[in-house]
Amino acid sequence: MRKLIMAGIALITVAISSCDEDTSMLGDTLTESVDEFEVVTRYFNVTTQSIQTDSVLSTSEYSYLGRLKDPETGAYITSDYMTQFNILENESSAVFPAKSTITELDDDGEPLATSCYLKIMVNAYQGDSLTAMKLNVRELDKPVKNSSLYYTSFNPEKEGYLRALKNSDDTPTGAVNVSKMYSISDLTMSDSLRNVLRKGSYYQYIMVPLNQEYIDKDNKHYNNYGTYLMRKYYENKALYKNANTFVRNVCPGFYFKTVDGQGVMIEVAFTQLVVNLKYKSNGSTVTSAKTFNATQEVLQTTHITNDKDRIKTLSTDPTCTFLKTPAGLFTEVELPILKIKETDYLNDSHVNDTIASAKITFQRIKDTSSLSDYVLEEPQKLLLIPRDSLYTFFEHGGLPDNKISYLATISSAQKTYTFNNITNLINHMYAHRGSSKNWNKAVLVPVQVSYSSTTSTATVASIANEMSLSSVRLVSGSAKANAPVVEVVYNKNK
Repeated sequence: MRKLIMAGIALITVAISSCDEDTSMLGDTLTESVDEFEVVTRYFNVTTQSIQTDSVLSTSEYSYLGRLKDPETGAYITSDYMTQFNILENESSAVFPAKSTITELDDDGEPLATSCYLKIMVNAYQGDSLTAMKLNVRELDKPVKNSSLYYTSFNPEKEGYLRALKNSDDTPTGAVNVSKMYSISDLTMSDSLRNVLRKGSYYQYIMVPLNQEYIDKDNKHYNNYGTYLMRKYYENKALYKNANTFVRNVCPGFYFKTVDGQGVMIEVAFTQLVVNLKYKSNGSTVTSAKTFNATQEVLQTTHITNDKDRIKTLSTDPTCTFLKTPAGLFTEVELPILKIKETDYLNDSHVNDTIASAKITFQRIKDTSSLSDYVLEEPQKLLLIPRDSLYTFFEHGGLPDNKISYLATISSAQKTYTFNNITNLINHMYAHRGSSKNWNKAVLVPVQVSYSSTTSTATVASIANEMSLSSVRLVSGSAKANAPVVEVVYNKNK
């Protein structure tokens, strides 16, 4: 019995001693000495310069039409656009009412459209809303190839895509060729309608009538373009099966060109081709309209004319770098990758260190020049991508991945663009060092961003080059104050 009691006391003593709460040595017992590190922050200067771009990929959600004078260069920027029209396959069997129900007929009993017009729906504009402008609409002779990539330098007129206005014998072809005077604030509208448009409840629009006589390529005459569309449908509904057959066989599209006036640039949300008609339904005459919409499913291109020589003069300014749209100037950023990854300016080695974060900020220069009264709006969003990806990123429909491509929004308070963690980009460039002459260079590109939203979040759906008129001057890498630097935080091994 005594032996059992002594054994119990011994067990209790061991248990109490094993519950020692002193944990001061716990970390040392779990961590190898090679894993100990300290946090170190270093700042690295970067080199920047303006680079001129001849043109950008024309894949914007919007088209552009008009002419503005750039207050920085004194040059005129002109935008024109081409668009096709879409047809959904599930609607192709009933594009127009049955032929037997049409009430407007010609002398031969063939159906007539009461009218036809194009509607340019205005999403936004820059400039003076009262400025008088003139545009010209031309019919395409053949569809622009949808399999190709088109930049803003692409001009359908010079490339021979427009239908000729005269035959070889100098007689008119009868192709669509309509000019239209317009202003954003249409003073011919009633005050009540202008107020509705001003409130943003509906799109403002420019209406271009297509009611003159139209002659097709087979030399058939129609009282207007809408009648042509209707009769092609009744002759062969298969031509309206989908957008592809419609564009190839019926309506290749239209080219909208600025021909006179300056002072306003329109951002076109979409374009509509509208056919008005009348038909019988349940014993009553119905006035109806068939609308063909230009959507992202069909090809749309914007052609931009800019003064490259004057832009080049800006690019050589050593006091700053520029971001200028449309199709103007980007800022190239050369990163000191070897110093960041190997030995920094203090001769401190980082070969065995881990980068915890790396941030870079670009500061806008406050304009104190004679242009102060005409400061252009700065780009709202910038894309940072490797120099070698400047064209392929957009051509492949790239999205910012926070690995080698990053998106930043301007700070309205600080007037800065900040990319908060470009660690992956630095590591990527170091892994590919020497692979090209631009291996350690990135580019800042002004962009338009489209989002797809759910009930709780919004994600980037597409990225396109910014094509509205914007400009900003950034503090350059050669400047002393507020020059861009990369702030790198290391986990440095002891």
